[in-house]
Amino acid sequence: MRIHDEKMFEKENVFGLGQPNSAFAQYFIGNSYLNPLTEMGKCPVFLANVTFEPGCRNNWHIHHAKKGGGQLLICMAGEGWYQEEGKEAVSLTPGTVITIPANVKHWHGAKKTAGFPISRWKCRERKP
Repeated sequence: MRIHDEKMFEKENVFGLGQPNSAFAQYFIGNSYLNPLTEMGKCPVFLANVTFEPGCRNNWHIHHAKKGGGQLLICMAGEGWYQEEGKEAVSLTPGTVITIPANVKHWHGAKKTAGFPISRWKCRERKP
């Protein structure tokens, strides 16, 4: 579903836009917004809604962990892309869930024609 109307996009993006993702801007091509839904360090799983403006994507990256870890993407609205190194890109539409194991090089972002909010769980390695 392409969302060209800003009011419709806001309605579909149920967790809200959040603030400009300036702390992590160096890892993105284009503008993104971050709305943390849990407080880092107070929950074993960090959960945030990240909204990508049309055409915005993050750089290739890896979430390192010796055990556990990884990332979970849930497409909330708009359209986006996800790609693992050595594989074809996967089109993301609302309701798409992507499980990214730890230590897998990947990127994700919005298609040029639509914004892309995702709820992103970053699973952190738990200390014994």
